[in-house]
Amino acid sequence: MLTTRILGIDPGLRLTGFGVIDKVGEKITYIASGTIKTASGKRSLIEGAQEREELPARLKIILEGLFEVIDTYQPNQVAVEKVFVNVNPQSTLLLGQARGAAISAAVIRNLTVAEYTALQVKQAVVGNGHAQKEQVQEMVKCLLSLPVAPKPDSADALACAICHAHGGQGLGKMATAGYRVRGGRLVG
Repeated sequence: MLTTRILGIDPGLRLTGFGVIDKVGEKITYIASGTIKTASGKRSLIEGAQEREELPARLKIILEGLFEVIDTYQPNQVAVEKVFVNVNPQSTLLLGQARGAAISAAVIRNLTVAEYTALQVKQAVVGNGHAQKEQVQEMVKCLLSLPVAPKPDSADALACAICHAHGGQGLGKMATAGYRVRGGRLVG
């Protein structure tokens, strides 16, 4: 059977999570996961000005970090979580730039990129589009037979890869024609 190696990416300006799985038939197997850190964690009183100056350097770290992941693990496909619009438009724009760096790393390496919303990822992995981070971590641990739950950013990236492996349709590839999502659940 053909093996498909999937790289899942959870983009973030401070931490970008990545997770790599193999899919053979319906079976998925854990390969690697981790985070690309772009910040020292120190906060400044002039954080807004400092972040604007650091933005190009942070985007470069994300791009180069993902090049290293791609070159090391040689994925066939990439799944990236879509940006949601949050209360702070500036945060949304910054997250979008981190996401752009992640997508750029994949397309520069000639990889196919699929995009999924957080709702789609959680629905596929947990069965509830509004699941808590801890639920996602535990389900990723179970689905990939890991000894411990991965850290949140790695778990989200692995969940994105799992969602892609299942065709974005959830566990067991449920037929969703004629259904819609309401309250994180499929309803007819």
